[in-house]
Amino acid sequence: MTKFKIKRVYESAEKEDGFRVLCDRLWPRGVKKDALELDMWAKDITPSTEIRKLFAHKPENFAHFKELYLAELEQNPAVAEFLKKVKNEPVVTLLYAAKDEHCNHAMILRDFLQSKVH
Repeated sequence: MTKFKIKRVYESAEKEDGFRVLCDRLWPRGVKKDALELDMWAKDITPSTEIRKLFAHKPENFAHFKELYLAELEQNPAVAEFLKKVKNEPVVTLLYAAKDEHCNHAMILRDFLQSKVH
């Protein structure tokens, strides 16, 4: 069974990260494409631009954003494709660029994906 973890994209890659997936729609600021140790860029399972802008990384918007993002994920056929691609990976680390480690889309995505592999 795959275990999903999250990690800021600015942290160093480690062997324990397993399969590393960038889960941001936009490339992270200040990171060179050839410098990021990455196995996949999963833009298709990230929040839509509309709800990302609505959230604006403000904690007071997080609960509503989570509701909207989970609804998007439930309707997104790319999620099943993503899960097929990573099903044989013991560890998948979702990389994100947001500054707030306790209020970001990667947390929602990790929990959602983990619920789908149980």
